[in-house]
Amino acid sequence: MARKPTPPGTPQSTSVGHIVDLVRGAVPPLHPAGLPFVLAPLGVAVLGRKRKWVRRGALTSAAACAAFFRHPHRVPPNRVGVVVAPADGEVALVDSAVPPSELDMGTEPLPRVSIFLSVLDVHVQRSPVGGEVTKVVHRPGQFLSADLADASEVNERNSMLLHTPEGHDVAVVQIAGLLARRIVCDAKVGDTLPIGDTYGLIRFGSRVDTYFPAGTTLLAERGQRTIGAETVIAQLP
Repeated sequence: MARKPTPPGTPQSTSVGHIVDLVRGAVPPLHPAGLPFVLAPLGVAVLGRKRKWVRRGALTSAAACAAFFRHPHRVPPNRVGVVVAPADGEVALVDSAVPPSELDMGTEPLPRVSIFLSVLDVHVQRSPVGGEVTKVVHRPGQFLSADLADASEVNERNSMLLHTPEGHDVAVVQIAGLLARRIVCDAKVGDTLPIGDTYGLIRFGSRVDTYFPAGTTLLAERGQRTIGAETVIAQLP
């Protein structure tokens, strides 16, 4: 996270508060959904503090969960008509596909970009465009590896449809993976999300598909690494 610049000639502070600010700027905050996963092993570490292997194991688990549930600050672009990546990860597919049937977007293939999230990636999801949430539908399913093409059809998923002020419909689909057993979506029908706003999270390995209206120019490349809310993946018509 960037820090506010200080005017030239300002003496460098050595106070405790300055050090705390530096730490806050370097360490991303924790998503609220991760608090139970961090506090539980910390509690075990306190209870088992007299046993080195218990203490170390619990502290390692707490640190790993804190890293997984990190929620870094992002600054989305302000250009009109761009679509940003809804997640950190690797672009697995750049193609055309029929959107999930529960979104009622028709049966014709639409441009799609799929992003695969490993367990090491930031796992919060961000709105790819600014707009009104017109549909949110959760569908139970299987837990195949999220990098498989069939995962879009058969895995558990949560689909959200956004309607932009310019009149475009953009769908973003959270897909559970082999290790993912929980999809969180805080957005509700009627909400208005700014571009890049955090709206959900998938725990422990997953995939996020974005569907665009016909005529969209896809700018992502397969194998590309994306930064959620910042990497531009498409230009709307």
